[in-house]
Amino acid sequence: MADKMIAPKDGAEEKKRKTSPGEFFNQVKAETNKIAWPTWEETYRTAIFVFIFMLILAVFFLGIDSLFGMVVRALIGLLQ
Repeated sequence: MADKMIAPKDGAEEKKRKTSPGEFFNQVKAETNKIAWPTWEETYRTAIFVFIFMLILAVFFLGIDSLFGMVVRALIGLLQ
């Protein structure tokens, strides 16, 4: 009984109004104008940061992979 949804007292359900394609386009345009777009300098600095961080992570994971590879080869060598 607790699972039943409570209906409005007058028995009528609220209907959602459909948005026309033109109105939708205008709403999207209005929301796009609210975005704080980054400047070219911010974009450039962020791209450089991402590239440097990618290189650091690549070297880190290369080291970890090499270390695990050596450990596995050593363990396999002990079994033979």
